Amino acid sequence: MFYKKPGIPDESELVLCTVKKVLFHSVFASLDEYKNLDGMIHISEVSPGRIRNIRDFVKEGKTIVCKVLRVNREKGQIDLSLRRVSSSMKKKKSNEYKQEQRAERILEITGKKMKIDLETMYKNIGYEIIENFGSLYDGFMLALKDEEKIKKLKVDEKYLNLLIETIKENIKPPEVTKSAILALKTLLPDGIDIIKLSLKEALGLAKQKKYNVKISYISAPKYKIDVKAEEYKKADNIIKEISDAAIKLIEKNKGQGQLIE
Repeated sequence: MFYKKPGIPDESELVLCTVKKVLFHSVFASLDEYKNLDGMIHISEVSPGRIRNIRDFVKEGKTIVCKVLRVNREKGQIDLSLRRVSSSMKKKKSNEYKQEQRAERILEITGKKMKIDLETMYKNIGYEIIENFGSLYDGFMLALKDEEKIKKLKVDEKYLNLLIETIKENIKPPEVTKSAILALKTLLPDGIDIIKLSLKEALGLAKQKKYNVKISYISAPKYKIDVKAEEYKKADNIIKEISDAAIKLIEKNKGQGQLIE
């Protein structure tokens, strides 16, 4: 990546590294996200248990995810650990780096549309996004959810508008699906009509709030609610909100409703 983080990493931070040199009792690696920074992994931090040959675990040129153990800011020494990084931590860090690479590519594409190189794009807008939102990718995802927040940045509007357009062309908002069962019943003669009215009330609310909701019949008295949203917590809230609307209406008409998750 063109962008490099300023300064040095904090202790316990996960860093992406490239192995430069493998010695008998230690490994030296460059910190890919930082400018001109190297770290050292002692053999005891390469892998748990006894190690007969360190090269069975690391090789020159290999990309690895490490945890920062200690930082000596005066001497510029950084001690790293490979064995303290779980597979889930490694996957999460690798995904974050790939996301940031993708975001930088979008910034580059925007620059090409304006005949501006990547370095200038960072100076004009990229660094401002990172400073305010932590990373390019986080800023871009916010632009997809609420572009007004990113429009508050103190940058030239022509860069911002074209960047938002390019983001929308290249990134699809994340989406999760959550389902629940809604039970509706009434003993009144016109019970079927009341149930239909209750479901219509729920779907009407979903349409009004622009929720992605589908309700399908299973078997009396159960109906399936399928919701698509940006995250599970929001999907849960939507399910509760629209089911409450249906339950309120049917109870008003002397019926009963229950959300079964």
